[in-house]
Amino acid sequence: MKDFKGKLFVFSAPSGSGKTTIVRHLLNQPEFNLEFSVSATSRLPRGNEIDGKDYYFISLKDFKNKIKNDEFLEWEEVYRDNFYGTLKTEVERIWSKGKHVIFDIDVVGGLRIKKKFPKETLAVFVKPPSVDELKIRLKKRSTESADKINMRIAKASVELATAPQFDKIIKNYDLEIALKEAEELVGDFIKAHPNPPKGREQVSELENK
Repeated sequence: MKDFKGKLFVFSAPSGSGKTTIVRHLLNQPEFNLEFSVSATSRLPRGNEIDGKDYYFISLKDFKNKIKNDEFLEWEEVYRDNFYGTLKTEVERIWSKGKHVIFDIDVVGGLRIKKKFPKETLAVFVKPPSVDELKIRLKKRSTESADKINMRIAKASVELATAPQFDKIIKNYDLEIALKEAEELVGDFIKAHPNPPKGREQVSELENK
């Protein structure tokens, strides 16, 4: 599959909007040939998170070294000394398997990927019913302190303002409807953008980004 030119499916939203549930659902649809892009982060694992599956957990020092060495396709300091990013090697790994890449990432990272690969990327914003509903969902997780939840809520207001910059917006008011809409968006994008032979040329683009 060396001539396969993969698509990039970006799903971004404030924490608690349901984008992770949507992404997991799409990964379970074999006809889409998707593989999840595992992000790197400098934060510590939460709960039952597994290194290499949920995130690549790396130290703050190593993360900063990788930034310096231009090893990221995109990265962001989400909170002070709390970095997230997409390693170029992760996208190369998925493309080399002949699969499309699906991302569950912050809005800033999602828009950066769209900007770098405008034709290959479908950027989708998942919109929650309301900020109040977000707060309820985050509290139910019981994984973070009240201060951290309040930080996420404050950030959500800023993130919601970026929705018009995405290709599509899914309003996650009813999960079943949102899942169906996501399936249609991904399926239509794959059909509308067939894969011309390109292979190594596309992978090498990452080295110049």
